[in-house]
Amino acid sequence: MARPRFHRVRVESVTPVAADGSAVEVTCLVPDELTGAFAFTPGQHVTVRLPVDGRQIRRSYSLCSTPRELVSRGRLRLGVRVVPGGVFSTYAAGELAPGDRLELLSPVGTFGVRFDPARRRHYAAVAAGSGITPVLSLVATALETEPGSRFTVLYGNRAADSAMFTDELGDLKDRHPRRLHLVHLFSREQPRVGLPRGRLDRATLEGLFSRLLPPAEVDEWFVCGPAGMVDETRAALAGHGVDPAAIHTELFHPGGPARESRTDPAGGAASGAEASEVSVVMDGRVTSVPLEPGRTVLDAVIAARPDVPYSCQTGVCGTCRARVVEGRVRMARTWALSEQDRAAGDILTCQAVPLTARVRIDFDVL
Repeated sequence: MARPRFHRVRVESVTPVAADGSAVEVTCLVPDELTGAFAFTPGQHVTVRLPVDGRQIRRSYSLCSTPRELVSRGRLRLGVRVVPGGVFSTYAAGELAPGDRLELLSPVGTFGVRFDPARRRHYAAVAAGSGITPVLSLVATALETEPGSRFTVLYGNRAADSAMFTDELGDLKDRHPRRLHLVHLFSREQPRVGLPRGRLDRATLEGLFSRLLPPAEVDEWFVCGPAGMVDETRAALAGHGVDPAAIHTELFHPGGPARESRTDPAGGAASGAEASEVSVVMDGRVTSVPLEPGRTVLDAVIAARPDVPYSCQTGVCGTCRARVVEGRVRMARTWALSEQDRAAGDILTCQAVPLTARVRIDFDVL
């Protein structure tokens, strides 16, 4: 699998996708020669690189378009929630215009599944706020790819005017009235008769499970939003005996206690108090650099190989993922890694601090 790289693409449009103006959709045109580089599976995200005041900022945004749209129309669409003081989001909403160029990293991420026309499944998604962005891609792709499958979406927001992609979700509902069940929940507005009011917490979910969506009737779950919501949803589903392998999660905001992990493919004494030598395998070339105590592997890699893939630097997006093949590291946050990933020795270089004098990581094996 080729390592993701940055490519320049042209902006076709910037369109509001929330009634209160708090979110926009950025549509980019991908030339034919880059279609392969931007091939993606529903649920993945891209990283935007933007020069600001002599430095580069990177932000990750999920794709809301479908793979078919990329192939047939050469388009990628990403959803951007405007964050007060956010460098890229405020730029996208206020200055970015058709014809401008953006640098995008090839899509990455493990949120989602590959759909199969022969399947007949009931999928369900629990999304809060901008967490609907990758879910929209999943829903649209499932409905167009698996004619025997159906989708239920529980979508929480503070109010109706802050909900993203309401029109597009409504259009999908109109085209597939028997296959898409869409439930909106608002924490600051009166709900429709028979629906609970409030945020998507465990109590609300239990009410929805008992009235509308028995977990035993769902084959796979997609959960996307803030860490607290994701954790409560996972706990609620576990309480109903749902197999963890059937629950796919994506965090949009880290929070709560850090989930610490140690990766130990090669043993060795763990100290973390001494300088280390970090060797990086990337594009078939090995680079070795010293690293001061307490610094992350990504700190070392950026200094020596500035083309290294990374984005959020908080352990959420997974863009900086690599594999430890020698030595040991400790990670404060491992949100973007599954248990299987960690067992294989995969790490998030932005979170990994060496515990041995030598650490060797490989970007090419993933």
